[in-house]
This record gives sequence, structure tokens and C-alpha cells, in this order.
Amino acid sequence: MEVLYEDNHILVVYKPKGVLSQADGSDKVNLLDMVKEYIKEKYHKTGNVYVGLVHRLDIFTSGIMVFARTSKAARRLSEDIVNHEFKKKYRATVEGKLENTEYVRITHNLKKNEKERKGYVDPNGQVAVLSYKVIRNYKIKNQEVSDIEVVLETGRFHQIRVQMSAIGHPLYGDRKYGSKNEIDMNAFPLEAYYLSFTHPITKQIMVFER
Repeated sequence: MEVLYEDNHILVVYKPKGVLSQADGSDKVNLLDMVKEYIKEKYHKTGNVYVGLVHRLDIFTSGIMVFARTSKAARRLSEDIVNHEFKKKYRATVEGKLENTEYVRITHNLKKNEKERKGYVDPNGQVAVLSYKVIRNYKIKNQEVSDIEVVLETGRFHQIRVQMSAIGHPLYGDRKYGSKNEIDMNAFPLEAYYLSFTHPITKQIMVFER
């Protein structure tokens, strides 16, 4: 865990791949507990430490996350997320050659299958919207691929993975969503590299990029 910013109200950290955002009942390491332990040790806290989890990243997605250190901060950050006032950008590598160097906006209706832990396009699902543009094209083992930048407007389960697969360009190595390539999941090509939001107390615009 890399700490990017901290004050009395929030803590911004970089989550590595292979780490859960929060405990899932298994013995896998999770970021929420890591943040609590960090605060407990650094500030010599005794007893339970309050940390509010206001958003999540998938286990094999690395990237920037903000945690709340007070219930007031948690409430305000959560409200801003619901009102789509967080700005999140991702980098991803998808299969196939894409050409658009300007943003293309795509919309689907998505549903989540809890048993399979998988998202699906379904006309009765929740609206999911993202925009993407191409950064570069190249080949991996004779496979045409494209590095893209993605801006999320909504935050659905596996949204980027589902929507890019739905237009015929699954993430490289994402076998759950149609890729035929095998990769080490600790090298999964999805990173939340940019996060912008309004500080819940000072109202300052906070921008983080890595």
C-alpha cells in the first residue's frame, strides 16, 4: 500500500493488484484492514479505528482509492459518488486494433450474476456509461492490442470488462469475458490511475494521478 495523501478526514492510497478492497470472508489480504492498521500504528490508536470504505476496485485492478477517516467525510464522499461527482480514469489493454484517438461514449444495460461473480449485458439491467480513447496500438505475441484510456460515468460491477467485451474488444487475458489469451492475473491490464473529487470538509478539488 502506497499512501498518496492524508489528513484528519481522508486517506488516499494506491492499491496494488492481488489485494481485495475489503474482506470477503477468505484469508486474502484486504486494503481496508491495511489502512486501519496503518492509522492505528502511525497515530498510536487503541481499540477500533474508524475507516469508511466509499468505493472499491476489483482484486486484480490496481489504482487510486480514497478512504474516509470520519463518518461525516464518508457520508459526503458517498453522496458525491451517487451524484457522479467523482472523476475516475483507467488505463487498460484490450484485444484488437481500435482507431479512435478521440473519446467514444458507449452505453449498455448491465446485470450482475452473484453466483458466477460476472456481469452481463441485459436490457433490464442498470445503465452503464463509459468513454474511451486509444493511446497506442501494438502486438503481443502476434495479437493486435490497443492501450486505451477509459473515463467512467457510472460504477457498475466489472463495468469496463463487460462493456469492452460487449463491443468485441475484451481486456487482454480476461478469459472470464471472452479473451482466449492466458496471463498471470497479477499482470491484469487494468489500472485506475486518476482520481478527482471534492474534499468532503475543505471543499478543495483534490486531483491524484499515478
